[in-house]
Amino acid sequence: MTTANKLTILRVLMIPIMIIFLYIKALDTSIGFLGLSVNQFIFAILFVLASLTDLLDGYVARKYNQITTFGKFLDPIADKVLVLVALLYLMLLDPSRVPIWAVMIVIMREFMVTGIRLLAVDKGSVIAASPYGKFKTASTMVALVIMLFNDFGLTPWIGNIIFYIAIIFTVISGIDYLMKNKKVVFESI
Repeated sequence: MTTANKLTILRVLMIPIMIIFLYIKALDTSIGFLGLSVNQFIFAILFVLASLTDLLDGYVARKYNQITTFGKFLDPIADKVLVLVALLYLMLLDPSRVPIWAVMIVIMREFMVTGIRLLAVDKGSVIAASPYGKFKTASTMVALVIMLFNDFGLTPWIGNIIFYIAIIFTVISGIDYLMKNKKVVFESI
């Protein structure tokens, strides 16, 4: 097993651990840091560490030629689940700040992109990530980290603005993805 795949598996394993920490009642006490409880702080730290494994596994895979079919399959799934767990947690924590419609936009875009990629694989093509998609990912991760750490004591407007920028780029990248790959979709109908 390659180092890149081990990092991806580590990210997958961190996700249920993040969730478990939220349910440990003994850790639901304030740490006096940014208004977080112990379990919220651990969840946020694990999210950051898991996000860093995403950057690291891609770097390792490319630098050391460790790109595998397993990695191509599991890496994007791990990324999507990690982001969705954080979004759903934040939505439950404060639905006025992370509304269900925004979470649904992210979920619908991810299902659409995954579906188009599966159709492309069936046709023998590989679809590269677009710059819009990369900006969507970066802005989403930054917004989630800011929100998970209660805005680092700053005004919530910063996290909110970055979050809505991420949602806008989620829509833009989804439309871009669909338009660039409509041939693959229509050939499959």
